[in-house]
Amino acid sequence: MLRILSILMLLVASALGGAAEERPLAPGTVNPGYEEPPLWFKESFLDLRDDVAEAAKAGRRLMLYFHQDGCPYCAKLLRDNFGQKTIADKARRHFDTLAINLWGDREVTDLTGKTMTEKAFARSQRVQFTPTLLLLDEKGRVALRLNGYLPPHKFEAALDYVGGRLETKQSFTDYLAARAKEPSSGKLHDAAWLMKPPLKLAEALKRGGKPLLVLFEQKECAACDEMHAEGFPRPEVAALLGRFQVARIDMASAEPVQTPGGETLPARQWARRIGVFYTPSLAFFQAGGQEVFRVEGYLRPFHLASSLEYVASGAYREQPEFQRFIEARAAARRSRGERIELMK
Repeated sequence: MLRILSILMLLVASALGGAAEERPLAPGTVNPGYEEPPLWFKESFLDLRDDVAEAAKAGRRLMLYFHQDGCPYCAKLLRDNFGQKTIADKARRHFDTLAINLWGDREVTDLTGKTMTEKAFARSQRVQFTPTLLLLDEKGRVALRLNGYLPPHKFEAALDYVGGRLETKQSFTDYLAARAKEPSSGKLHDAAWLMKPPLKLAEALKRGGKPLLVLFEQKECAACDEMHAEGFPRPEVAALLGRFQVARIDMASAEPVQTPGGETLPARQWARRIGVFYTPSLAFFQAGGQEVFRVEGYLRPFHLASSLEYVASGAYREQPEFQRFIEARAAARRSRGERIELMK
């Protein structure tokens, strides 16, 4: 009922000329860009210890959905994924789902008993993207983390994977590959700007003078195809790629690679060791071999360019919250009269 009243109040404010949007929001109203979550999401006091225990008692697990107002990927998740009955039914059968506002001030009690705001809890979980989903097991451990939007068939696979308690039996990457439905080219894409094998990443960092971007891909990966066809050729993205040394890792390969830390491992073993679970994933490293940022899943070109600029400019050192960086970048470009298309 409160949600319905909130929407009605916002519509009334809009009818009166929208002046209310420029003042602090009245109690019960919502920000522009707010997306109503499904009614079956759990209403909670946000004591995660109780939420995990209640889900386990009912034979379910807890799913935390981190969102923010005005997030087009959140809207897609709610509309295109949870809007499908089969996906919604699986989510309701296997999970209790809580919505956590990335910038919210509601009080959250984490699994150690520590109390903090939603935004502080999001920081403690290193949430950089929305949507981010943490699918927890019966002890509150992360069984699977989804950073960013996944299309419906992959998201449904994630629900089946964690809902079926498969995380201790095989990696999500292997599970996803085994049930792949999306057509792909079946090949890895070459590019002149990719480092040539053998890949000696630690040596490259020492001599290159540029940060390192490692692309984790595989042959059966439609999103990898899209990234190479639509993302990388964009002039802005291509220019930013020139500020990196770029290496591609085949996640299924046993070929040896010298890691940024100097250890030589089979490519697939290194990917699993550092927690790369699906493709494409983009991992950024600085001199000394430290990973400083990661993108999991293909982003549309504006966000892809933003992630490259975030690292290339060194902004990650001063602004640890990637979403804040994106907002400032989009606002600056709009102020210059540019039209920003987040989903194109």
